[in-house]
Amino acid sequence: MLPFFFFLLLTFSISQALPPPRGFYLNCGSPSTTKLNEINYTSDRGFINVGNTTTIKQKDLLPILSTLRYFPDKSSRKHCYNFPVAKNSKYLIRTTYYYGNFDGKNSPPVFDQIIGGTKWSVVNTSEDYSKGQSSYYEIVVGVPGRTLSVCLAKNAKTLSSPFISALDVQSLEDTMYNSTDLGLYKLSLIARNSFGVDGDMISYPDDQYNRLWQPFSDKKHQTVTSQSSVNPLDFWNIPPAKAFMEGFRVTKGKALELQWPPFPLPATKYYIALYFQDDRSPSPLSWRAFGASINGATFSRKLNVSTNGVMVYSGQWPLSGQTTITLTTAKGSPMGAVINAGEVFQVIPIGGATNISDVTALEDLLESIDEPPVDWSGDPCLPLPNSWTGVTCSKEKITKVISLNLTNRGLAGSLPPSISNMTALKDLWLGKNKLTGPIPDLSPMTRLETLHLEDNQFNGSIPESLAQLPNLRILSIKNNKLQGTIPSALLQRKGLTIQASPENMASTNNTGPS
Repeated sequence: MLPFFFFLLLTFSISQALPPPRGFYLNCGSPSTTKLNEINYTSDRGFINVGNTTTIKQKDLLPILSTLRYFPDKSSRKHCYNFPVAKNSKYLIRTTYYYGNFDGKNSPPVFDQIIGGTKWSVVNTSEDYSKGQSSYYEIVVGVPGRTLSVCLAKNAKTLSSPFISALDVQSLEDTMYNSTDLGLYKLSLIARNSFGVDGDMISYPDDQYNRLWQPFSDKKHQTVTSQSSVNPLDFWNIPPAKAFMEGFRVTKGKALELQWPPFPLPATKYYIALYFQDDRSPSPLSWRAFGASINGATFSRKLNVSTNGVMVYSGQWPLSGQTTITLTTAKGSPMGAVINAGEVFQVIPIGGATNISDVTALEDLLESIDEPPVDWSGDPCLPLPNSWTGVTCSKEKITKVISLNLTNRGLAGSLPPSISNMTALKDLWLGKNKLTGPIPDLSPMTRLETLHLEDNQFNGSIPESLAQLPNLRILSIKNNKLQGTIPSALLQRKGLTIQASPENMASTNNTGPS
């Protein structure tokens, strides 16, 4: 994923008033709401409860660049923003970064960003910062559940604190980018440009979904200005009409060759959408026909482009290195080829999913205890290097929790009954905390091998259901407030080591505390 940039002083095109775009717009690190480009960017409080905030003391910054949130905690595996969203919905996420030398090290940190359980990209703003610019990244995602997490995490190259300046979570329509199964893939933006333009970026309100269309000029090609407007609703991706107002064209009989995106791409598959419109006033003769190829491979054999505009796309197109788009005028076409705008996204496979029962159980545990580990946010397991502290997960397509170790974490609260839904768990270690309440029925956890609940404040009786755990080898429940003695069914289990307090030991039990 390649970063994009804002200039520090940036003007946006403004058109007629529209209702605010649907979604969340956060001015990270700010205590108050800031308006930018007719959109209210609110404080990020309420969406994240970790990290520190600071102000960039530099003149002429955009409002969303003047504050940031940073994450100095070296022990946390990730730092997550969490959003309530509609189930089975589609969103465009934009993260914005301006380092501003906030830490006095004059070297922007390099770190990862994560969407749900999928690593999105590496954030490296060094080149942009050296030019006095900020960077942004965009991704289109499908959300199967009711929450969406956007996380930052250290990687092997991270030498200081990850940070973020602004975060946009924009709701999209079902038709948009619908050739890609967003249950299997995510679309990470490589380039989005309006061609022939040498001016301001197109954004909200011209694009009602607050996408950013960077101007792209090229002196090699003739620039054309359209004499009519398109209807954005005629296109699945609902591009802004303003993106069609200018473009590149060639005279009849010639081919239009465009090197775009203007930088080489890593070898993988991409989503490509190209937008065209005949620039003349509407009439029966206002059309042009041409074919499109990308790196010599046919992209569209015959396009018939009128003043109403045309969009062509591919959801899985292989690209590598420099990309060349060639438009070849068809025989009989009254005019040469034209192109107005384009989008390219890298197709990122979703790496897997965490078992929903495990997720629900851990979320219930999170609600039941005080002061959990600070990185207990986002997906509990994925990506695997960024699982929650104390959580170890399997390497299956549907990932399951196989170990939970929160020993001596200073936890208070209780153990929810839903913890037993973690049926792949082999080790449950919660010793040396301040947990209270009864020990729930854990009998569904048939793979459990070790259970450490010692040195807490559990009360009630010792559950006889513990005897139903066929693989249990170690049970430690000493130093609690449990009443009664160990059930005989437990004492009769062969191969089971029990560590209990004297008051819970039956007089015939030869297994003593240790």
